[in-house]
Amino acid sequence: MYKVLIVDDEEPVREAVKILGEWEKLNIHEIIEAENGKDAIRIVREKQPELVIVDMKMPEMSGSEFLRIVELDYPDIQTIVVSGYDSFEFTRQAILSRVTDYLLKPISGEELNAALEKCISKTEKITQGLNHNIPLSVLKTNTLMSILKGSFESNGTKMYLRTFGDNCNEKYFNIALLRIMSIQEYTVNSADKSPEFFCSEIVSMINEACMENIECFSFVDTLKSNQIVMLISDNDITKKDNHMIYVEAVRKLYKKVREKFKADVIISIGSSFQGIKSVGGSYRSAEVILLSLNAIDTREGIYTEAVSCTRTAQASILTNMFLIKNAVEKGSFHYLKSIISDYLIKIKEGDYFSFKDAEKTTREFIILMEDIAEAFGVPQKLPINSDSNYVFSSFQEFEKLLYTIIDVYYHEIRKCIKANENFDIVEIKDFIDKNYFQDIKISIFTNKYYLSRAYIMKLFKKNFGCGIHEYIQNVRMRKAGELLNDKQLKILSISQLLGYTDTNYFSKAFKNYYGVSPTDYRKQ
Repeated sequence: MYKVLIVDDEEPVREAVKILGEWEKLNIHEIIEAENGKDAIRIVREKQPELVIVDMKMPEMSGSEFLRIVELDYPDIQTIVVSGYDSFEFTRQAILSRVTDYLLKPISGEELNAALEKCISKTEKITQGLNHNIPLSVLKTNTLMSILKGSFESNGTKMYLRTFGDNCNEKYFNIALLRIMSIQEYTVNSADKSPEFFCSEIVSMINEACMENIECFSFVDTLKSNQIVMLISDNDITKKDNHMIYVEAVRKLYKKVREKFKADVIISIGSSFQGIKSVGGSYRSAEVILLSLNAIDTREGIYTEAVSCTRTAQASILTNMFLIKNAVEKGSFHYLKSIISDYLIKIKEGDYFSFKDAEKTTREFIILMEDIAEAFGVPQKLPINSDSNYVFSSFQEFEKLLYTIIDVYYHEIRKCIKANENFDIVEIKDFIDKNYFQDIKISIFTNKYYLSRAYIMKLFKKNFGCGIHEYIQNVRMRKAGELLNDKQLKILSISQLLGYTDTNYFSKAFKNYYGVSPTDYRKQ
């Protein structure tokens, strides 16, 4: 018995998938729905479906981002992409995330059920322990990340523990976190390689470094691109506490990284824990140490204890909310920059500002700018958004990001404010009245008016008492009632005239609206 999650922001598409799927035949007993990627991730964690059918272009969180998270945290979940876009970028992400199939809208029942059968077959093989197609390094990374994030027990990867050795439940393990200071500076000096590629070179060097009785497996943190996670263990399981041995091993690796790459790095070393499933505690202790470091005066080196510092209370960036909103609304970019500049000066005057403070302030500031952007109807999630993780290795990186945030959000919001000046919500209603038989998507209006989906739908409901999808359905149903009075027209023809590609779906929608089937309605 399996569960499937359907993720699409268009309700008619979700309904079509539900109608076309041969669920009983495929032994799928529960169908769950979500209208955006963010809700879908929450449902995946709570319901743990074996299959997910997902659109690529959605509000809140895109299908691409959703697939990246699922691939990392839930590698055994089988995915099918259903998209209206034959895009190279979308297809590339689907391949990288190892989706089972990529279907273009409008989908057919035959295509959908064939893809579902493939998913069921893969799920059965994984359950039986027969999935040998994933590279060992990827398998170890995915398994370790699921342990670190606390999702390991629930996503069916217990069989993968053996990749860390037959005695992985007896050995002591330690996590160390490495960050490269001013990573952009060093990547420029390294033949213009990307930060990700530069980190991967360091990972390769660490994984190839051989030390007597010590094993080290490292990888680039998939959520924090300039942070490397190192898992260190001792093959001698008779030793009860190997922490000092691990510290010495990290010192040797630290020296090799500095010598080979000429880069300044900071490394925090967590506590030792017995058993691979317990390394989450080591990761958290290493993170506490790293986040406690003073961003204003960070020095390269190895840290084994958290920094303890007495400091004065710091004002939150949220206290500037009204000043920031006013500066954006009035169109004063210079004033907006001065607000941020004054705030940064006050932080530096306090002498201590941890990396944890920097990450917290960044999240608060992005959420503030997202709220302002939403209020003015900015149509899409911007590249800098609260779904991403932002990590720092210096105060300069923090400063630079804050100024980048205001630059991106200010210009997008100002563009939207100008578009709003000539926008009338009645135009959307008129368009629907004239084109109800077409496949009307909200993206038609967001692209035309450069306003957000949430803003348009909220404004439409405020003015006309119902949502856009509901209004389209109402117009179609009223027209269906009129057409059914013409006895010469077949029900199939009427459904096609109204824009329905599936007669069963039309009949179901009609009965939901009128309380009777089209045939019974015609008899009245």
